[in-house]
Amino acid sequence: MNTLSEPLVRLASRTSSIHPFHVMELMKDAARLESTGRDIIHMGIGEPDFTAPDPVIEAASRAMKDGMTQYTSALGIPALREAIAGHYTRTYGLDIDPARIVVTAGASAALMLACAALVDRDDEVLMPDPCYPCSRHIVVAAEGRPVLVPTGPQKRFQLTACDIEHRWNDRTRGVLLATPSNPTGTSIEPDELRRIVEAVRARGGFVISDEIYQGLSYERPPISALSFGDDVVTVNSFSKYFNMTGWRLGWIVVPPAIVATVEKLAQNLFICASTVAQHAALACFEPDSLAIYEARRLEFKRRRDLIVPALDALGFSVPIVPDGAFYVYADCGNVPHHAAGDSDALTKAMLHDASVLLIPGMDFGSDAPHQYIRLSYATAYTKIEEAVARLQRLFCR
Repeated sequence: MNTLSEPLVRLASRTSSIHPFHVMELMKDAARLESTGRDIIHMGIGEPDFTAPDPVIEAASRAMKDGMTQYTSALGIPALREAIAGHYTRTYGLDIDPARIVVTAGASAALMLACAALVDRDDEVLMPDPCYPCSRHIVVAAEGRPVLVPTGPQKRFQLTACDIEHRWNDRTRGVLLATPSNPTGTSIEPDELRRIVEAVRARGGFVISDEIYQGLSYERPPISALSFGDDVVTVNSFSKYFNMTGWRLGWIVVPPAIVATVEKLAQNLFICASTVAQHAALACFEPDSLAIYEARRLEFKRRRDLIVPALDALGFSVPIVPDGAFYVYADCGNVPHHAAGDSDALTKAMLHDASVLLIPGMDFGSDAPHQYIRLSYATAYTKIEEAVARLQRLFCR
């Protein structure tokens, strides 16, 4: 007789290589505490506290009222693909053919399409350690092998061209980057990004650049990997800068030669992205919406400028100040707590004893994960202030 822990059928072997997302497990723990009346300050999950602005909501409502709810082309509605192309012109000064843009069911679907198109069984894909865990799991789902390359603060927690040259072998197929990065909030320097693209191109490989946090860049204008050639694949999303997390809408820009292949895969795997979300997203590029997004970007920067020195004062070390996204990757080795240097135990203590939810480094790789915690400052400024006060009381006991 099968027990609840035993599947009724044999599972695919690839599932054993895909681990639970610990941030979601901690979220469950926080929810249990909240159900008892505890006030938990959430600084774990990477979700803006801002939601879609009124012009986007109104566009969605109009689409539903007008009956624009049926399937679209697997590539997305032409007007949205053209609007995204216009976004690249305004933001990066790039002339991107809308025919190269595929609208997807979130950035995760975009990554799945890219890996399905480019990764064969047992192909190795170089990725930085630390990195967003779902990215490496998508490579596994495509039957590839993610190869995590330790980076560390001396390299801004990012891959370098030297890493590509030293790590590339006969099994290596390509590189998957994220700039700015989750969990570190750090970007790849433009010259280094160019050298990476050139190093991979010289070896006949692919570059997939996850750019979903590019709109949330604070120190200088963002640089897309598309600036360095039409053979680069970039992934983007309406979730972070455009504050549409639950709408599940993203896009991918691919080389002209593989558009038909990606379209074929999208037709079979997803049919199309949400029609209502696509029509709503058109309003993201209107002047009133862009003004709102710019104000929100500056608010995220204000939050960063609050939390980084506050973490230093609490005993954490922030080796690289994040220049984008809404994350801080902080060294917990010297905090005044008995769990210092053990991010798993420390984050549990902060949740249960201070009602503050942060994430241990174990989700993001194997390079000193117990040394780091990831903090998301995508929550309200006043809540960040309260979280700091709670942690001060915890560490000063």
